[in-house]
Amino acid sequence: MSQLHPSIFALVSLAANIASNHPKQGLCQVERLEGYGVSREQMNLVVEIARHIRDESAQILDTQFDAALAAPAPVPSPKERLAAIPIATAGACCTQTPSGQSCC
Repeated sequence: MSQLHPSIFALVSLAANIASNHPKQGLCQVERLEGYGVSREQMNLVVEIARHIRDESAQILDTQFDAALAAPAPVPSPKERLAAIPIATAGACCTQTPSGQSCC
């Protein structure tokens, strides 16, 4: 099994910390990345994509929560709950970041 280069590992860790809203936000990775020669421009791109994924996720969850509170729905049967589970379909997995980068 091949290992990731330490700079890739640090970039992934930085992005995951930001996207997951971890309290430390991956700040410890910035110094490591600088030591590996990763440019601020590259770090900024990773941060932008991670923030976009985090914010998009929060917006979708908020919209679903607001919709659920808008009108009380009858309690569905177990069979109806199973039938309501969404099935993934073809299409874009996410929208673009403000600078036009794809997060997919």
